[in-house]
Amino acid sequence: MRETRSDGDLLRAIAADGDRRAFEELYRRYAPWLGARLRGRCADAGIVDDVVQETFLAVWRGSARYREEGDVAGWLWRIGSRRLIDALRGDGARGRLRQALARLRHRDEASAEERVLAGVEHGDLAGALVRLSPELRAVLQATVIDGLTTREAAVLLGIPPGTVKTRALRARKQLREELA
Repeated sequence: MRETRSDGDLLRAIAADGDRRAFEELYRRYAPWLGARLRGRCADAGIVDDVVQETFLAVWRGSARYREEGDVAGWLWRIGSRRLIDALRGDGARGRLRQALARLRHRDEASAEERVLAGVEHGDLAGALVRLSPELRAVLQATVIDGLTTREAAVLLGIPPGTVKTRALRARKQLREELA
């Protein structure tokens, strides 16, 4: 009977020797679990498969280094979830969405971005944004303009995620009232 190596032993063997068997064992142990977790965040199976592969490729190449803190599953989840965010923000899914929308949109019709920019130029949206408190404006900047998740915005702004949600709700409500 073959002895099962610990996650830490596998990662040390991969890092030190480029042990292919250790890598394959780690992959078999965690890839299905990571894929299932990522599918809970993204319905595009192609993107999820790519992210799982990129996660384990980072482990194999050594660009993701385990520091013996916490469990390996949590470490792999952090790598995979960050790669998923990058994939969803990048040209992958976003590029496909833009192409699909471009095919559906009429050439002479102004895009949503063009309409928003026109509102900014004419002052109604710009004035409403200026009248927001700095705290509400910062949350809108982080979540809407920069496209950060609630958690990412919370880290950036140094406030709890619940506060980000509350401020975003208040900012949207105030903008709706002013622009109505």
